[in-house]
Order: sequence, then C-alpha cells, then structure tokens
Amino acid sequence: MPTHSSKKAKTRKRTGNNATRLAAAMLGAAVGLGSGAMAAYAQGTTLLPETVVTATGTETPSEQVGSAITVISSQKLQEQQIRFVSDALRTVPGVAVNRTSGFGSSTDVRIRGAEANQTLVLIDGIEVNDPALSSQFNFGNLLVTDIDRIEILRGPQSVLYGSDAVGGVVNIITKKGVGEPTVTASGEYGSFKSAQTSAALRAGGKHYSVALSGTYFKTDGISAANENDGNTEEDPNRNKTVHGTLGLRPANNLEINFTGRWQRAKVDTDAFGTVATDDGSFTNSLEQFGQAEVKLSLLDDRWEHILSGSLFSNTLRSGGGAFGPSSTEGDKRKIAYKTNLSLETSEIAPATHTISLGFENEREEVLSQSSFSTVDRQLDTQSVYGLYQLGLFKRLFLSGGGRFDDNEIFDDATTMRMTAALHVPETGSKLHMSGGTAVKNPTVFELFGFTSTFTGNPDLLPEKSESFDIGIEQTFLDGKVVGDVTYFSNRIDNLIIGFGSTATNQTGTSRIQGIEMTGRAQIIDGLDVTGSYTYMTTSDANGTQLVRRPQHIASVNVNYGFLENKRANVNVGVRYNGDQKDVAFGPFRRVTLDKYVLLNVAASYKVNEHVELFARGENLLNDDYEEVFSFGTPGIAAYGGVRIRFQPLKLLTGRK
Repeated sequence: MPTHSSKKAKTRKRTGNNATRLAAAMLGAAVGLGSGAMAAYAQGTTLLPETVVTATGTETPSEQVGSAITVISSQKLQEQQIRFVSDALRTVPGVAVNRTSGFGSSTDVRIRGAEANQTLVLIDGIEVNDPALSSQFNFGNLLVTDIDRIEILRGPQSVLYGSDAVGGVVNIITKKGVGEPTVTASGEYGSFKSAQTSAALRAGGKHYSVALSGTYFKTDGISAANENDGNTEEDPNRNKTVHGTLGLRPANNLEINFTGRWQRAKVDTDAFGTVATDDGSFTNSLEQFGQAEVKLSLLDDRWEHILSGSLFSNTLRSGGGAFGPSSTEGDKRKIAYKTNLSLETSEIAPATHTISLGFENEREEVLSQSSFSTVDRQLDTQSVYGLYQLGLFKRLFLSGGGRFDDNEIFDDATTMRMTAALHVPETGSKLHMSGGTAVKNPTVFELFGFTSTFTGNPDLLPEKSESFDIGIEQTFLDGKVVGDVTYFSNRIDNLIIGFGSTATNQTGTSRIQGIEMTGRAQIIDGLDVTGSYTYMTTSDANGTQLVRRPQHIASVNVNYGFLENKRANVNVGVRYNGDQKDVAFGPFRRVTLDKYVLLNVAASYKVNEHVELFARGENLLNDDYEEVFSFGTPGIAAYGGVRIRFQPLKLLTGRK
C-alpha cells in the first residue's frame, strides 16, 4: 500500500531472499494445527494475576493496581520469536510504534497519543531517555535476547518518575541468575542476509546472583528510502550488545546490586528532502549505562531503604550525508534514595498500608558538535515525592501521591496521581480508575538549539498534562477468559512546537481520548488466544490531528503448544495499523499514511531438553506500507535457527 497517490500503479520490488515458499508452508502448518487444536477439548488453565513493580515502585499484585498496565513475559517473546522490543510493543493497547525504515533505524513509541519523548523508558531501573535526542529513547537497536519481562504502564506517571512520563512508562527487566550455572546460546539466519547470535551465562544462590549475556546482530537490510521512489541501495545495520548483572546478599537483610550495559551499533540511513532518497549517510552509536544499588530491609522486611547511583551515556556520530559530520553526546547522572514502609492494621477495619518516600538528584548534559554550531549545556533537577497505598477488606485498593521538581532553568513543577481498584469476586469483576498530572520539561535542543537554522528558546514552559482513565476487567468461565475495557482522556497544555526556526509553546489545549480493549482466553489446553484494540482521537489546540497517531490499532495472537510437555509450538500473530497522518517537507505539508496488516507465523520444536529448532515468517501478506513518510519497510521474510541450553557442571559430573 504505497503512501503517495501518484505511486499507486507501481509495484514495489520486495527482497525477501525467496522466502515466499517457506512462509506459505509455515502458514499452512499453522492453520492445520490451529484447526486440530479447536477440535480437541481439554481442561483449560485459570489465568492468574501477576505481580508488577512499575505502577507503585514496589512489588504489587496486578489485581491491586488501579493503573492500566500490560506485562509481556519472556515466554511470550520466545513463542512469537520477536527480536526487537518495539515489535513486542505493537501488541499493547494504546501504543503506537513508528520505525523509520528497516532494522536498526530510528524507532519511536507513543503511549496514549503522547509524543515519543513523553514515553519514559527504564532498563533494570535505569532511565535511558537520551538528553541529546530530544529526551526520548530510540528503540531501533533494542533487542529482546536478555529480557525477562516488559511492563508497560499507561497514563501520567510523573509522581514516581518525573519528567518524560506523560504518556506512560516502558519498564524492561532483564533475566537474573537463579540456580546452577546455566548456559544458553542461539543462532539464526534469514532474509536480507540477516544473522543473529547470542549467548548467556546465569547462576544464582542464597548469597549471590550473576548474569552475563552478549548478542551480535547484522543485516544487509533494505533501502531506507522507499523503493517505490526508485531507491535501490541497501542500508545495513550492525549491533553488538553486552549486558550484565551482579547481585550480592552478604546478610539476610542486605542486598548489593550492580547492572551494566554496553551497546555499539551502526545503521546506514538516507537523505530526506522532498522525499527520502539514497545517499551514503550513516549513524554510529555507542550506548553505555550502569547502576549500583544498596537495599537494606528492617522490621522483618517491612521497612526498606534503597540507595542507588546510575549513569547513562549515549554518543551518536553521523556522516556521509550532505550536511557533513556531526556528533552528539548525551549523559544522565542520578543519585536516588527511597524508603518503603509496609504496615497492617485491624482496629477499625482489616487494612494494609504502604508508604513510600523518595529523593532524587539528576544532572543531564548535552554536547553537540557540527559544522554549524557547538552546544555544551547541562540541566540539574532535584525532586522529592511520596506515595501512599491503602488496601481495605482485600477488596478496595487506593493510592495517592505527589511530587515536587526543582528545576534550575524553567518553572518548578508539582504533580499528583490517584488510583483506585475495587474487586467484586461474586461477579469476577474489577473496577479500576486512575487520574493525575504530569510534566515534560523542554529539551536542551528546544532551549538552546543545535544548528544554524534553529534558534533555541530559553523562555519555553514545561508541557503539562491532566489525564484520567476508568475501566472494568471481567473474568468468565472460572477465570479462563479475561477481558478489559478502559476509557482514557488526556489534556496537554503548553505543547511545544519545534518545527521552523525555533520552538514555541502552543496556546491552548491538545486533546486526546480513546478506548482500549484487551482479551485473553485459555479454554483449551495448550491454546492461548490474546487480542487488543485501541480507538483514539487526537487534536492539537487548533483542532488538527496529531501525526503518527492512528485512530485504530488492533492485534490478535494465537499460540498452540502440543505434544508431550508442549515440546512443539506454533504461533500466529496479526497486527493492524490504521491510517495515520504524517508530515512531509519541501514544501511542508501533511500526508496520510495508508493502513496496513502484518501476518507473522512462528514455529518451534524441542528436540530434547538441550536443543530447540525454530523458524518464522514475517509480513506473510507482503503488505507494502510506510510508517514514516517516503521511507520503506521490509517485505515478506523468513528466518530459521537453533537454540541450546545446558548446565556445565551437570555435563562435567554426569549428573542428571
């Protein structure tokens, strides 16, 4: 589905390395297996509530959370054979993903219509939004190989997380070491001459936990500029990532944790004028971050004290294009202290209480150098916050909190948030609601500018958001089916407009509202069906629809595990993205990007307890679409590989 009406008659050249036959075979196998599963009746599985940490900052059963939150487990990532975190987020209600072109290219994630730099991203508790990249996180090179779970928290979250959390939070938690030393490794190859290898070592005991993983990904890719416009140059991507965690427990009430990550990547890009065109431009990136944390528990683990220090650094160096070489370095340093006190009382009514208090000191630094200008700036923020959680009769769960941010350049900010969750076990229902305020501080680029054609505006005001949501979660068939419907509304004042020669605050209110629907069923043994749908309307203060926010987004995923101990597995996923607006330059104008449907199929088979074979097909309908105006996307593709797992000590000693 080409974007330009003038291109409708053209047929796009698809380069999938003759993947069509394999993809068709996989699709046929999936249909047959799915039909067989529906014909066979077995006892289903009750869907149990999960424990989440992002919504409150403490481990909390999801049934006690009034906020809208989705959890993606490592099992789901493996079943669907997802390789990039951004692709996993496409299945989450209220989330819109836009990847500029092929693998490794710039990728934005927007939650509930908020801007991409209003999505806060955490990896093992470390904020990774780049101060030099408009304070947003580029998901382009984030692979899933070492991820244990992803929690996506929707709605304003500035009370716990400060600026950048207007739309919500994506919290990525990596795998930790547990039990005897275990080695895992995998390798795959497929379309576009893509290859990925990864290996990990994890171990843990009463007094320690260690995990170390490494991944290498490469692909010849596709042309970043849309092939429909006559572009044929392949734009490759290379990615090397190393991640490690170390946990020490010298005493029963004392934990010391370390986290570190190193990632080097290169992606070739293309020039953008009236439309994107082939050229020799590229971007090299080096991302490094780490954190040290000490946790002390008192009063039989009812009173926690957590002290942490973290450092994030990302260096981007671009060249090969018409504008010459340039570089940006974004650093973020944070020192944080938090205490959590949990109590139970029964004098008036059975109740639980959790009180959280925190202090943060954060410094952001940006160094940008190009042939046009040099910018070297820093921003300091000190914050205090508090959150109170109350549980009554094991049915009603309330929370409320506030935060104060002291900024050195722009206005100080005060934000608040309240949530409520009410269980009605007699009907299997949960009513939930949340509301609050959030802020997004102006970025260094908006305040001071980086180029000769853009003048910074140091008088910018922070963007402010007021938001609420209300919904109901309902279970059916003794908990084997769960559905949820949520209405949300968001109002943003002082929206910063960065187009043109400077940045300004837009007068008036931008309005976003919509409905999120999710469902999951496990009625037949081994068969898991999930789905989501989002309807959303957006408009700025002038009534103009916001770009890259489709009105309709939907996904359905069917997973079937069969044979002994579910050693064989087939997964079928369908993702729908509706029409959306985008901006074209030269001349400046608004365009419509067509809707598209992606069909993916994945299959795996465990040969034994150590070896697993897998294969998948992507975009099996070979849909031709754009996520960013005039930039291309991959066509039909197929991949296959092997995964191994073993415990070295057992192999050496011969133990089973």
